[in-house]
Amino acid sequence: MLHMICCVKQVPDPETPASQFKVDEATKKVLPVPGIQPVPDEYAILGVEAALRIRDAVGEAKITILTLGPEAARDAVKHALAMGADEGVQLTDAAFENGDSFATARALAAAIKKLEPFDLVLCGRQAPDWDVGVTPSIVADILSLPCITRASNVKVSDGTLQVERVLSDGFETVEASLPAVVTVSNELGEPRYPQLKQIMAAAKKQVSVWSAGDLGVDSSQLGAAGSLLSLDRLYVPVQDVKCEFIEGETPEESAEKLAAKLREEKLI
Repeated sequence: MLHMICCVKQVPDPETPASQFKVDEATKKVLPVPGIQPVPDEYAILGVEAALRIRDAVGEAKITILTLGPEAARDAVKHALAMGADEGVQLTDAAFENGDSFATARALAAAIKKLEPFDLVLCGRQAPDWDVGVTPSIVADILSLPCITRASNVKVSDGTLQVERVLSDGFETVEASLPAVVTVSNELGEPRYPQLKQIMAAAKKQVSVWSAGDLGVDSSQLGAAGSLLSLDRLYVPVQDVKCEFIEGETPEESAEKLAAKLREEKLI
């Protein structure tokens, strides 16, 4: 039976008004906005949709949802289960906190390894919080698997993976052997929306909680301790815009005054 693992993530709501966005520069963290709840990463949910479409096409298949994050991250898992996935795994431990893409990938790769046998790992092309988009590729490298990015369509036929990729000037179709890692882009289309009956059924589906100790990975390789990148500063940039109108009796006079002003400011 085909086994697909979908990595999902809980993120701040991208629709949060810019005026409500606050950062604690001392701790280098984004502050939660009162009254606005985190949401599942929309690209990751497209990865779940891709897995569901594959199951619809091939018939019998198992879909496991995997996330790394605090207790609240379970909401993203439950959303994916309500869409139709079978079971969930949540990685929760203080050792995972404040990790960069490399530390996060190590934890996810260890969990994926523990879920063997598997055939396909599906992820979003990038998450809207840090917008880096490299974690899936690092996971593939750790597991020595082929990685296909920015997929607009994913199919599995006779044990072969077929993916249509998004390019800057069009599309390309590639094939790879299984198991493999695929990142899914928004060109896949709209994901299905869970109905009330599915949401109620998802509440009964199992979500296993694993700690760093369950993964068998040295804590020095996880979270902040295992990060290769250091965050120098996190802040909301200040925009200071000044506008000065150059007036003249004629267009020529206005142009001469504008040129003089630009020379004065040493812009020309």
